[in-house]
Amino acid sequence: DVGTSPEDMEFVAKETNFVVGLPGSCGDRSPSMCSTSTALGVCHGIKACAAQRYGTSDLSSRHVAIQGLGAVGYNVCKNLVTQGAQITVTDLDTRRVQRVVCEFGAEVAEPEAIYDVCADIFAPCALGAVINDETINRLDFDIVAGSANNQLAQSQVHSTALHERGILYAPDYVINAGGLINVYGELHGWSTEQIKDEVTGIYDTLLWIFGLAESEGIPSHEVANEVAESRIVDARALLEKR
Repeated sequence: DVGTSPEDMEFVAKETNFVVGLPGSCGDRSPSMCSTSTALGVCHGIKACAAQRYGTSDLSSRHVAIQGLGAVGYNVCKNLVTQGAQITVTDLDTRRVQRVVCEFGAEVAEPEAIYDVCADIFAPCALGAVINDETINRLDFDIVAGSANNQLAQSQVHSTALHERGILYAPDYVINAGGLINVYGELHGWSTEQIKDEVTGIYDTLLWIFGLAESEGIPSHEVANEVAESRIVDARALLEKR
């Protein structure tokens, strides 16, 4: 879904009826609701990470390094600054960087230097596989929590490495679920407030996952996978009974 728009979905809809995220399909919601929902969920996820790591969800004294300033990354910046966080940002597109600097007073890091920033939280909001053999030992963060898909180049290897280094990791498909929740709500006719309530629930979901991970002494990513797989098995069993 990276780089696509509601207008792109119109072209897809010419070939199949199984499409969501079309322009105007969200009632009075804006076409960018998916990205704003994703960003909202990410920010609540970051607050959950802070609560787990620091004992408080208050972000006013936290420094967040944000990689990627597309529609989601921009809104993550906006939400975090509103909550008093300090941000250091990077993006390959210098126009996006300048916009965030002008609007939010962000500090800037070169794209390759973002991994070396001394901050509390790293928020990958661009492409995947950014936590890999080359970058993982450079990270000087307490938390990794962002919107990017497939952040871990090798999920088992790198989730374990983060766990062993004491870096709290928010499983990507949990913290970035806001966009998916948005289109699910679209399918089922939810109001904007219903969608927002579900998206903000990412906070509690992550705290639950962290609690399980802590009690079992395993990486949070492993717990999330176990929960997801068990739910798929349960759903499949229900279908087979029909």
